[in-house]
Amino acid sequence: MGLRFYDTLTKQKKDFVPLAEQKVGIYVCGITAYDTCHVGHARSAVVFDMITRYLKYRGYQVNYIKNFTDVDDKIIARANREGTDIREISERYIKEHNEDMDRLGVARPSVTPRATENIQGMIRMIDALLEKGLAYVVDGDVFFAVDRFTGYGKLSGRNIDEMMAGARVDVDEKKKNPMDFVLWKGSKPGEPWWDSPWGRGRPGWHIECSVMSQRYLGDTFDIHGGGEDLIFPHHENEIAQSEGAWGKPFARYWLHNGFIRVNKEKMSKSLGNIFNLRDALNQYHPEVLRFFILQSHYRSPIDFSDESLRESRAGMERFYETLKRIKDLVPDRESGESSVENLSHTDREVYDKVNALPDRFSEAMDDDFNSARALGALFEIIRGMNSYMTDKSFRPAESSLFVLSEARKKIRELGKVLGLFLIDPDEYFAADRNREAVKRGLDVEEIEKLIDERRQARSDRNWKRADEIRDLLEERQVVLKDGPEGTTWKIA
Repeated sequence: MGLRFYDTLTKQKKDFVPLAEQKVGIYVCGITAYDTCHVGHARSAVVFDMITRYLKYRGYQVNYIKNFTDVDDKIIARANREGTDIREISERYIKEHNEDMDRLGVARPSVTPRATENIQGMIRMIDALLEKGLAYVVDGDVFFAVDRFTGYGKLSGRNIDEMMAGARVDVDEKKKNPMDFVLWKGSKPGEPWWDSPWGRGRPGWHIECSVMSQRYLGDTFDIHGGGEDLIFPHHENEIAQSEGAWGKPFARYWLHNGFIRVNKEKMSKSLGNIFNLRDALNQYHPEVLRFFILQSHYRSPIDFSDESLRESRAGMERFYETLKRIKDLVPDRESGESSVENLSHTDREVYDKVNALPDRFSEAMDDDFNSARALGALFEIIRGMNSYMTDKSFRPAESSLFVLSEARKKIRELGKVLGLFLIDPDEYFAADRNREAVKRGLDVEEIEKLIDERRQARSDRNWKRADEIRDLLEERQVVLKDGPEGTTWKIA
């Protein structure tokens, strides 16, 4: 079976057939740069990062475009409050966004265009819409005439009457129809402006994505993505503008990720339940956040809570503990195919399961990018490798080390597609341990001193003091593990 995924427009799974063989053009709506990113932004970013990584893994050449909105009512309002201009505000929050996404392991898109860099393209597109009678001018503002575009509502599945009754629309007496949306806004005092045939002003929000997607991907392109909240009105309006202006189909496939919920309610500023991404990254390892997001199907809602993140941390710990165990048994090595011939019956059974992992992974991902099922396949291998290494008959012979090396290689290769298991296990545990210590108000230096004191007490055969220190650390949820190379510790 080839790659299939759910298309929001047709409301069904479709076989993926790109416009150009082995090439994919993707456009995803980015942030409005007026505030710090929240975990909802993280979900969309991680989902489409996973999708682009998988397409590349499947051999596609991906041209991934994700924009920044750097002129908008919210940006202007913040600039006015702070006594600065929109450029300073947008630069600040684009920089913060990039820093947060780098920490989260989200690869940079191919191009990250900004709205203010594409004003002339927006003016040309508005001109085309006016020429076709799909837009009208009122006192320096330009509006799209929704009732003149056949098929408006086909993405969201609503008709115009229903949308007029239930959708949030701007109250504007200039509109001929309440559902009409602004393409160009005449300038007001204290606002940035650009010259246009209709006077000084600035673009509406929806027009920018139509223009930037066309500039970098053409009139028609493969995949348009974004959060579920953008289906209406933003993406609906993009379709109307683009197909109205150019007379060609817009995006061939539409992908939308589901909401993040808090206590079963949609996360939103109106409810006051927004979680800042930077705070989340300070409290949890970035791979824990990615794991939390990817262990659910991208279209499903997910509940954000400390409990769910603790569970995700425990899941990542199981993966890295297995990788650590393999690392301690097998140094990094290049395995040769000839080693397969020397495997015992037991080794061969385990090897065959490891060797089948990529096919099982691809089968899951080919079915609507089902990262949850793909992680399930990886978990099965992790459990199998732990059983293999703890079995009484296990011996660290050349054949078993070969199997372990192959398992590690496969886990790393497939983990990379999800943006997981990218670092050395010791590095992961050290970073996770230190982050948890800070979060719980523990002093890492003091813990290390107590462990050194316990080591000396054990050397002096002062078992009472050694046990006292272990008990003291356990009270602080510090778990010790004694091994041939010394004592390691972690936060429970």
